Amino acid sequence: MYYSDESVVFLNGEWMNAKDATTSLYAQTLHYGNAVFEGIRSYATEYGFSVFKAKEHYERLMYSAEKMHIKMDYSVESLVQLTYQLLEKNNLKDAYIRPLVYLDPNMSLLPVENSNVFLSAWKWDRYLGNKLLNVMISTYQRPNPKSCHVEAKVSGHYTNSILATTEAKQKGFDEALLLDMNGFLAEGSGANFFYEKDEVLYTPALGNILPGITRATIMDLAGSMGYKVVEGRYKPEDLLTADAAFFTGTAAEVVGIATVNNASFRLNWEDSIGFQLSMAYQQLVVEKSYHNLLMI
Repeated sequence: MYYSDESVVFLNGEWMNAKDATTSLYAQTLHYGNAVFEGIRSYATEYGFSVFKAKEHYERLMYSAEKMHIKMDYSVESLVQLTYQLLEKNNLKDAYIRPLVYLDPNMSLLPVENSNVFLSAWKWDRYLGNKLLNVMISTYQRPNPKSCHVEAKVSGHYTNSILATTEAKQKGFDEALLLDMNGFLAEGSGANFFYEKDEVLYTPALGNILPGITRATIMDLAGSMGYKVVEGRYKPEDLLTADAAFFTGTAAEVVGIATVNNASFRLNWEDSIGFQLSMAYQQLVVEKSYHNLLMI
């Protein structure tokens, strides 16, 4: 699914077939989850392809690495260039790109001197699909921000997401919506959350969530379309009077929510601000990709 015999990946300065890429069974990353990664998308235009907000993604990767005491020998600019080479070598245009920075063998719980940089890409449809989602409030909470750097995209943090998603699927839902340690709405298992009420958008404030790049893009789009976006602390009961809701993320893009805990929203998805933003986002990623292409 993610690679074939012809797929090419980048690993520590070398291009190789994905099937030939290996790593140590004693890596600290494998045993303790200390690694950082990104999820990035490229989009095709009639003149080629371009990676959407590559610079912002790699800046966040650098930030995550710094927070986890992971040394990086690559610049943002070099990683962007390597990403375009990766897509060209795999003949990909509309693609999902996964940079991963993982660590060398080490069984201690101290920072590791050497890191490894791995880049791969594949054709991947929208992560949460195209239909409206039935969502449950998870019994799992987002990690306490005093226990780890919740704003960093760290591999080990996603055990929390796996638990929440698995619980939701086992109970017949499509996805989970997690609360923070104080019972406020936080985010999905792998996406940020918005809800709409009286033509105003509300989204959980930073502090207990991943500061999503798609989230920021949607907030900018909403502002340019004349809609107000309010960041704050909201309880699950606030959704009882909401008009609509949706998730955002690079892999998911913008996906509407039909129900939360089997309660429907007041508006049809097609009549909501979220639907307008989903259409505007699809147009933006192609237009911005086209603009970026012209600037290369």
